[in-house]
Amino acid sequence: MSLVKFLTSKVFFKQLALAVVAIVVLTFIMLKWLNITTNHGEFVVVPDLKGKSVETVKIELDDNDLVMEIQDSANFNPKYPKYSVIEQNPIAGAQVKENRKIYLILNPSGYRKVEVPNILKRTFRQAKPQLQALEFKIGEITYIDNIGKDVVLGMKHKGKTLAPGAMLPLTSTIDLILGNGKR
Repeated sequence: MSLVKFLTSKVFFKQLALAVVAIVVLTFIMLKWLNITTNHGEFVVVPDLKGKSVETVKIELDDNDLVMEIQDSANFNPKYPKYSVIEQNPIAGAQVKENRKIYLILNPSGYRKVEVPNILKRTFRQAKPQLQALEFKIGEITYIDNIGKDVVLGMKHKGKTLAPGAMLPLTSTIDLILGNGKR
């Protein structure tokens, strides 16, 4: 039998019709199965977790069939209590599927510690931006007799002498002792 006769025969059209019916039936069954297994159209609303403790968050997420995943705790925010949630992803009010992971960023117990730079024998004009770049605050400035005008001769933190390389929490206040330009 030639190819042209086969393509125009009843047997070919029967087989083609059976193949089309099989594909349609399999596609319909697969789509119904996906709707059932993926809970199509069923969502859980993500609660607002900001400012809440880890224990409270765990209970609230368990009640909503969601999973907690702690990502980070590096950015201290003094507006929130220690070890509370300061950021969440997905955001509050988002619709997600059940058992979805909610990624949390916690507030650490305090600012991280930073090394005090060596600003001794530098001018106040050079030292100030260096301290501010590390998020230190400049406190009281005292002058003592020294030929170097506005040269940093010493540093103090809470009344104690501070050496370069000491570790202080971010936003600590550093008092400076400067020269007044007199002998």
